[in-house]
Amino acid sequence: VQLQASGGGLVHAGGSLRLSCTASGRTFVGYGVGWFRQAPGKEREFVARIVWSGSTTYYTDSVKGRFTISRDNAKNTVCLQMNSLKLDDTAVYYCASRRGAGMNYDSWGQGTLVTVSS
Repeated sequence: VQLQASGGGLVHAGGSLRLSCTASGRTFVGYGVGWFRQAPGKEREFVARIVWSGSTTYYTDSVKGRFTISRDNAKNTVCLQMNSLKLDDTAVYYCASRRGAGMNYDSWGQGTLVTVSS
């Protein structure tokens, strides 16, 4: 499977962006999907994830109330709506999929750069 992340760009602090992750080669159905990010000079960190049904989502504390993860299995797409962006949100954002909770993410997208300016 190949994952394609898109939607990154340059935005002012307080603005919004919507990232998309699209799968090709197989369906997302049955797979959990997560978003991760890596800021310059920092390790990659978890941002949000959604179970295969879309019924449950999880967020890192720093994005709760600002980011929303959602999925459309019919379109093989998972989105990350990012509102009230902060300078600290600047990073390369990656999507990844895994077969179930507790398993490793084994398919990764190429990343999309989000730059938040003051």
